[in-house]
This record gives sequence, structure tokens and C-alpha cells, in this order.
Amino acid sequence: MKKYLLRRKAQLEKRLKQLKELLEKGSETRSMEEVQAEVDELTADLEAVNEALAEIDGANGGASNDESGEGLEDDENDEEGDENDNDNEGQEGNKNTGEKRSAGLTQEQRDGLTNIINKSLSSRVQVKTNEMKTRNAFCRYLVGQISESEARAMGVQTHGGNVLVPESLAQEIISYAQEQNLLRKYGTVHQTKGTQGFPILIKKAKANKVLTERALNQPIPETDIDFDEYYLNPTETDALVLVTKKLLAMSDMNIERLVVDELKKAYVREEAEFFFNSADNPGALITKAVEFTPTVTDIYDKFVQLKNSLPTSMLANARWMINRAALTAIETLKTADGFPLLRTDVGISGSFGYRLLGFPVDVTDFVDADTPDIQRLYFGDFSTFHIQDVIGTMEVTKLVEKYADTNHVGFKIWHLNDGQLVYGPFEPSVFKLELNAPATP
Repeated sequence: MKKYLLRRKAQLEKRLKQLKELLEKGSETRSMEEVQAEVDELTADLEAVNEALAEIDGANGGASNDESGEGLEDDENDEEGDENDNDNEGQEGNKNTGEKRSAGLTQEQRDGLTNIINKSLSSRVQVKTNEMKTRNAFCRYLVGQISESEARAMGVQTHGGNVLVPESLAQEIISYAQEQNLLRKYGTVHQTKGTQGFPILIKKAKANKVLTERALNQPIPETDIDFDEYYLNPTETDALVLVTKKLLAMSDMNIERLVVDELKKAYVREEAEFFFNSADNPGALITKAVEFTPTVTDIYDKFVQLKNSLPTSMLANARWMINRAALTAIETLKTADGFPLLRTDVGISGSFGYRLLGFPVDVTDFVDADTPDIQRLYFGDFSTFHIQDVIGTMEVTKLVEKYADTNHVGFKIWHLNDGQLVYGPFEPSVFKLELNAPATP
């Protein structure tokens, strides 16, 4: 398989170089669309071949692409001879047809296509290939298939028993978290290199308006407008996954993929609980959202009151975020004209497919907060939930001795971040309503 991929890679690179030469000489007489289509196809095939080679090298412990290449030379020479004949025929055909065409590619078009080919043949493809090798080496090192020295040789960074998650895999984990954690999906994310807090300005009050013309000796008075600096505070988010040694020893399963998937799920659960419900997070949604107390008893009227309590400036991006208990409570409700209050709208991208009073509805179990029987709803602009991710801090620790007596291996994923709901005192951005909350004495 590797021999075939190496041969295919050589063929693709050779054809790209031939196209580049034709473009530079001005000998290419096909249309822009035809050449562009071929370049795009060759580039996509080359990237796919490089990724496949990276996976094979990772599975073989980082063997070089030159390895297993013996015996290719004769085959490649034979194929090159055939290709040269075909290329010569193609070039002759181009020359003949070029005489019949009134116009070929412009210099600008040739330069653009040449740049695309240069990028395909440049280090960008190699960088992507190296990322795949590092990623595969990281996964295989976690499950004990390669040694620490072999992992280091393939770009994996280890220190003190901890393994830094490769950037490409860290982005995959964060992307998965965004799909599952709605606050990360709709919130505002700030990526920083340092671990210091990230400042967010919030307006404290409104400015005064001066109605009278000022005299020369009358200074402009201080206005009431002011801003507070609210700092996010990156802290540790960690999660633990236990895997049996028996499972790790099963070679007929993709164990490294399984371990990474479980790490992603565990990380999302911990992060989402910290954002939504943690008592240790002063900006958690359940703590910081404004408690809404309706003055009516009808459920429909409660929703209307809640919607109209949100500042007008927040309504443009407003949406509902509810749990299953609230969904069950309002699915059978109808408006005064007999239409369902919770209307289906399959056109809402990325949401649960419902609208309530004209605003999108998302349903998530993280709204439960260990009280799944409480019918809890949030309404507001969730872009005011700010998240700080510290770049390059996600790492995994392999715990062997700690769980040796139960024949398990632990994998602890660790990351520095923070997520808090931030709004000014005059513009609350998210309200919380609990339909069946127990009455306070």
C-alpha cells in the first residue's frame, strides 16, 4: 500500500511541475476553467495521499517515506517513460489546437495558476503531513504502542509524564466542545497566549446630554458614563478517563481513537458544567443570569413578560435555552388562536428546530443543574458569555501506577480556560425562569 502511495505521490507532483512549466512558458492553450479544474483535482489528490502516508508512518512508528521504497525505481522509470510519451503527445495536441484558438490564458491567469501549484508543492502540504504524523504519534503513545523517545522523534512534546496535545487535535477537541456546549457555541471566545485574565469593558451608566450652550469659562462637566474592567480568570479544567488494560491490549480495535473520543466527551462534560452550573464559577449561567419573577399565572403570559423584560439592544441576537422538563411543559401549549406555542422551524441552522414567540429554541441537559425536574428556561443574548482559552495549554497525563491494582490506566486531560456571563448593571443580557420552582418560604 505504501509503495503504491509513494508512486502516486511522485506522479501527482510530476504532473503539477509539468503544468507549472507549461504555464511559465506560455505553452498551455486550454481554457482557465479546464486548467483550474485539473490543478484542483491534482492538489486534492496530493493532500489525500500525503495524509494516508502520514497515517501509515504513524502506524509504523514514524518510518521515513523513503523506507519500503526499494524496487520502485524501475516501475517509476517505466511509468515515467509512458507518461513522457503521453505528455509529448498532449503538448503537441496543445500546440495544434492552440493554432486554432483565438486566445489563450492571460499572463495574470497564468501567474495565478502558477501560484496555486507552488503552494501545492510547497511546505504547506508537508506541514499538514507532519501534523498528521504528530497527531497519530500522540494517540499511539497514549495507549502504549510507541515509546516516549519515538513519540518525541515524531514531534510529540512530553514533560514530567504530561503530553502536550498537538495543536490540530486540540482544535478538534475544542470544535467538538463547541458542538456540544451551547455556551461555547453562542458565546464570545478569546484566545490568548498568556494566562493572565482577559479584560472586558462593561458600561456602568448613561451619558448626560447638555442642552444649553456653554460659556467660555464653563468647562464640560463629567458625564455619568463609565466603564468597568471585568477580568476573566483562567483556571484548570480537567477530566479523567479510565481504560482497562485488557482493552489497551486488543490490537484488532482502534484503541487510540476510542481513547481520544472518550477524552473529548469527558472534557466537554467538565467544561460545560463549569460554564453552566458550577458554584465555584461566579459567572456561571445559573448564578449570573437574572432571576425573572413573573407577575402573572398563565404560562404564555409569563413567556411574554420575560421576552419583553430583555433590553431592546439585546433582542437582535436573543434566543431561548431550555431543558427537557421545560420542553415537555410547553410542547402541548397553544396560543389563543389554537396554534402550538412552540412552533417547529426546520430552517433554524444548528438549533433544536423550534421557535418560541419568534425566537430560536435550543434544548440541552446542561440546563438541568442536577435538578432535571425543574422546568428551567434561559432567554437572552448568549454572546455576552465570554470564554478565554489559553493557547498551547491542553495536555494529557497518563496515570498507570495509580490504577494498577484495578488493571486500569487513567488518562487525565487538562486545560486552562474560563467562561463567565458578563453584562452591565443597566443592560442584563440573560434572564432565568423556572416554571415549577418550589415557592420560597
